[in-house]
Amino acid sequence: MTRRAFDRDQALAIALREFWTHGYETTSIASLTKAMGINPPSLYAAFGDKRRLFDEAVELYLRTHATGLRPAADAGTAIGRLLRDLAADYADPAHPPGCLIISAATNCAPGSEEVLAAMRAMREATKASLAARVREDIEAGQLAPGVDSEAVATFYAAVIQGMNQQARDGAGRKALEGVADAAMLAWPALTAG
Repeated sequence: MTRRAFDRDQALAIALREFWTHGYETTSIASLTKAMGINPPSLYAAFGDKRRLFDEAVELYLRTHATGLRPAADAGTAIGRLLRDLAADYADPAHPPGCLIISAATNCAPGSEEVLAAMRAMREATKASLAARVREDIEAGQLAPGVDSEAVATFYAAVIQGMNQQARDGAGRKALEGVADAAMLAWPALTAG
């Protein structure tokens, strides 16, 4: 058995940055191998193909960069914290701006439908977690029974996606925190029931 002439984990981290920066479709094998400092046969031997490399990059992103709801006394506090956490993360200069899950599959060509569907499913899972947290407060009597948890979740998912695009367009942490704070001003109206 021959040893690899490169660090697989380091190469995967570089591939993650490439996909995060350019998206799945426009990141080519040539650009990946150049950035990773390896040749195409080495990439295929280590990772399989571009799609499998992307899947591993997404898993690495989820382990190292994904931000979710933290425990809080109520859904409004939890969602407000999430938005502020995302503002900090999306504008962090230590990595590409925004969110890989939101941005990586925005322009997929025919043949990449599985990538598009996988990223959509992850975004829908986030939205479902927001709705579930709102329902917890409804069930606990902290919010009125008539509150539409799906509508609340859709609103805040749209805010998150907008914050992602603003970050990719160059908005800094302070601007994104302003968006987060403004979005939370809508909380009383959204949860009036």
